[in-house]
Amino acid sequence: MAAVTPYADIVERVLDTYTSVPYAHGDLTCEAVFDRPRGRFVLMTLGWDDEERVHHPLAHIDIIDGKLWIQTDNTEHGVAPELAQAGVAKSDIVLAFRPPEIRKHTEYAVT
Repeated sequence: MAAVTPYADIVERVLDTYTSVPYAHGDLTCEAVFDRPRGRFVLMTLGWDDEERVHHPLAHIDIIDGKLWIQTDNTEHGVAPELAQAGVAKSDIVLAFRPPEIRKHTEYAVT
Protein backbone atom coordinates (compact mmCIF):
# COMPACT_ATOMS: atom_id res chain seq x y z
CA MET A 1 0.00 0.00 0.00
CA ALA A 2 1.30 3.44 -0.90
CA ALA A 3 2.25 5.87 1.78
CA VAL A 4 -0.32 8.63 1.39
CA THR A 5 1.31 12.02 1.79
CA PRO A 6 -0.25 15.39 2.54
CA TYR A 7 -0.30 15.72 -1.24
CA ALA A 8 -3.45 13.56 -1.36
CA ASP A 9 -5.57 16.51 -0.22
CA ILE A 10 -4.08 18.71 -2.93
CA VAL A 11 -4.56 16.08 -5.66
CA GLU A 12 -8.20 15.56 -4.70
CA ARG A 13 -8.86 19.29 -4.58
CA VAL A 14 -7.21 19.96 -7.97
CA LEU A 15 -8.84 17.01 -9.74
CA ASP A 16 -12.26 17.53 -8.18
CA THR A 17 -12.59 20.93 -9.90
CA TYR A 18 -12.76 19.12 -13.26
CA THR A 19 -15.95 17.30 -12.24
CA SER A 20 -17.92 20.54 -12.37
CA VAL A 21 -16.71 21.70 -15.80
CA PRO A 22 -19.48 21.13 -18.37
CA TYR A 23 -18.63 19.51 -21.69
CA ALA A 24 -19.37 21.55 -24.81
CA HIS A 25 -20.77 18.58 -26.73
CA GLY A 26 -22.29 15.19 -26.14
CA ASP A 27 -23.92 13.88 -22.99
CA LEU A 28 -20.65 13.63 -21.07
CA THR A 29 -19.65 13.93 -17.43
CA CYS A 30 -16.37 13.83 -15.57
CA GLU A 31 -16.25 11.42 -12.66
CA ALA A 32 -13.61 11.38 -9.91
CA VAL A 33 -12.45 7.98 -8.68
CA PHE A 34 -10.22 8.37 -5.63
CA ASP A 35 -8.59 5.47 -3.77
CA ARG A 36 -6.79 7.40 -1.05
CA PRO A 37 -5.51 4.38 0.94
CA ARG A 38 -3.69 3.13 -2.15
CA GLY A 39 -2.69 6.59 -3.37
CA ARG A 40 -4.58 6.43 -6.68
CA PHE A 41 -6.58 9.28 -8.17
CA VAL A 42 -8.39 9.08 -11.51
CA LEU A 43 -10.70 11.31 -13.52
CA MET A 44 -12.89 9.53 -16.07
CA THR A 45 -14.91 11.06 -18.90
CA LEU A 46 -18.14 9.07 -19.24
CA GLY A 47 -21.24 9.21 -21.36
CA TRP A 48 -22.27 9.44 -25.00
CA ASP A 49 -21.02 11.64 -27.82
CA ASP A 50 -23.71 11.23 -30.48
CA GLU A 51 -23.83 7.45 -30.94
CA GLU A 52 -20.35 6.81 -29.58
CA ARG A 53 -19.84 5.54 -26.02
CA VAL A 54 -17.15 7.46 -24.16
CA HIS A 55 -15.22 5.89 -21.28
CA HIS A 56 -11.86 7.63 -21.25
CA PRO A 57 -9.30 8.55 -18.58
CA LEU A 58 -8.88 12.30 -18.34
CA ALA A 59 -6.15 12.13 -15.69
CA HIS A 60 -4.54 9.46 -13.52
CA ILE A 61 -2.17 10.25 -10.66
CA ASP A 62 -0.51 7.77 -8.29
CA ILE A 63 1.40 8.61 -5.11
CA ILE A 64 4.56 6.51 -5.24
CA ASP A 65 7.30 6.93 -2.62
CA GLY A 66 5.94 10.36 -1.69
CA LYS A 67 5.91 11.70 -5.24
CA LEU A 68 3.00 12.36 -7.57
CA TRP A 69 3.32 10.20 -10.68
CA ILE A 70 1.07 11.59 -13.40
CA GLN A 71 0.35 8.40 -15.34
CA THR A 72 -1.85 10.09 -17.93
CA ASP A 73 -2.97 13.65 -18.48
CA ASN A 74 -5.51 14.43 -21.17
CA THR A 75 -6.52 17.80 -19.74
CA GLU A 76 -6.27 20.87 -21.91
CA HIS A 77 -3.40 22.60 -20.07
CA GLY A 78 -2.02 19.81 -17.87
CA VAL A 79 -2.48 19.16 -14.17
CA ALA A 80 1.23 19.43 -13.25
CA PRO A 81 1.23 23.26 -13.24
CA GLU A 82 -1.99 23.25 -11.21
CA LEU A 83 -0.47 20.87 -8.66
CA ALA A 84 2.65 23.02 -8.40
CA GLN A 85 0.58 26.17 -7.97
CA ALA A 86 -1.40 24.40 -5.22
CA GLY A 87 1.77 23.70 -3.24
CA VAL A 88 3.34 20.50 -4.59
CA ALA A 89 7.09 20.83 -5.12
CA LYS A 90 7.99 20.37 -8.80
CA SER A 91 10.68 17.94 -7.63
CA ASP A 92 7.82 15.75 -6.32
CA ILE A 93 5.91 15.64 -9.64
CA VAL A 94 6.84 12.96 -12.17
CA LEU A 95 5.43 13.14 -15.70
CA ALA A 96 5.23 9.35 -15.96
CA PHE A 97 3.51 9.53 -19.35
CA ARG A 98 6.78 10.92 -20.77
CA PRO A 99 9.85 8.71 -21.34
CA PRO A 100 12.63 9.24 -18.73
CA GLU A 101 14.96 10.68 -21.37
CA ILE A 102 12.37 13.42 -22.05
CA ARG A 103 11.52 13.98 -18.37
CA LYS A 104 15.05 15.14 -17.62
CA HIS A 105 14.44 18.14 -19.91
CA THR A 106 11.34 19.27 -18.00
CA GLU A 107 11.11 21.31 -14.82
CA TYR A 108 9.69 18.27 -13.00
CA ALA A 109 11.24 15.15 -11.44
CA VAL A 110 12.66 12.33 -13.57
CA THR A 111 11.73 9.67 -10.96
